[in-house]
Amino acid sequence: MNEAEYIACEANFSKHLKELRCAREVRKEATRSTRPARQSLSPSERARIKAKTAGLCHICGGPINGSAWNADHVRAHSAGGTHRADNYLPAHPLCNKYRWDYSAEEFQLILKLGVWMRTKIELRKAFVGEAAAAFLAHERTRLDRQRKKGLARRRHS
Repeated sequence: MNEAEYIACEANFSKHLKELRCAREVRKEATRSTRPARQSLSPSERARIKAKTAGLCHICGGPINGSAWNADHVRAHSAGGTHRADNYLPAHPLCNKYRWDYSAEEFQLILKLGVWMRTKIELRKAFVGEAAAAFLAHERTRLDRQRKKGLARRRHS
């Protein structure tokens, strides 16, 4: 691939990512006025949801221990998904948080990018050093915010 082809491919990839984001925003906006109100699940509904995957997170496959898990919408609430037990699967809070309401295509692309980047970081490819450093700085900031939020909650309790 020559430089011109690479630049065209990169521009198309960026354009595709933006189109996926735009489609997600349009989907959310289209259902905003007709979305049902969120409802709490009963303990028996939560137990049935957790049993669907034998107590494993439906996103990462890891075990869900105790009661610290989310009932994740299969069809996102923002896309008109219902609040019935048959539209939920169990997920770790972190997995659910990062899945957001991406379409299947967008989420798969994000996973592919993440796995690709992880491999490049492990191989210590020079071009990813800056990206890895930026990600770690982002993670430090995110964890600091969470820690401060937790301290503030404890003070107000």
